[in-house]
Amino acid sequence: MNASDRTPADLLRSALATDPARPLITFYDDATGERVELSVATFANWVSKTANLLQGDLAAAPGDRLALLLPAHWQSAVWLLACSSVGVTVEIGGDPAGADLVVSGPDTLDAARACGGERVALALRPLGGRFPQPPQGFIDYAVEVPGQGDRFVPYAPVDPDEPALRVDGTELTSAQLVARAREDADARGLLAGSRLMSGLPYGSWEGLSAGLYAPLAAGASAVLCRHLDRLPADGLEKRAESERVTHRAL
Repeated sequence: MNASDRTPADLLRSALATDPARPLITFYDDATGERVELSVATFANWVSKTANLLQGDLAAAPGDRLALLLPAHWQSAVWLLACSSVGVTVEIGGDPAGADLVVSGPDTLDAARACGGERVALALRPLGGRFPQPPQGFIDYAVEVPGQGDRFVPYAPVDPDEPALRVDGTELTSAQLVARAREDADARGLLAGSRLMSGLPYGSWEGLSAGLYAPLAAGASAVLCRHLDRLPADGLEKRAESERVTHRAL
């Protein structure tokens, strides 16, 4: 990664320029049997489409606050980087009533309805599937995002010294977030090509760092696991071997 990178979106652009074909996130959901592997290029394409949806259709702008009510999931990671691309502050598990926008999974729709702004719902089904019936009062992400543009250009430059993330009661600017991600990558010994398997939830900085930001900062990749408790006794070691895992955060 480049030393001049000061936002998560900068880190992603550097990764794309360095090795677009390498895996960035490999996602497992052991409740559904889903496995999805996203290269840097594929992940960046999802981010561009989501950022275009956010900036264009949802009229989000730098300084807006988005309550993210999603678990550790590859689509959650996409939203985090899309918000960074636009300059929107993400509040992990934030109060929808105080947010400009809300992005919700299927289990938090009732709480998300408290948001007076735009509401987006994700079914979190395998292969990014849509809801069988769109939830009333929400746009279905899986319906709206495929038609968005593959290239994203922000209307206004993102200021790295403005708030980017609020989690665990702490607010971080983009620059602070990148600095912490680099520190965590160093502390974990992550190098380019490392594979960090994380079963931590995204509701804490530790989970966000292990499952996204530290691998991104190091030129490594994340093996992001949801519902690890559903794995058989020997399943974790088999997965670590098959995915060539070098580091763990469980």
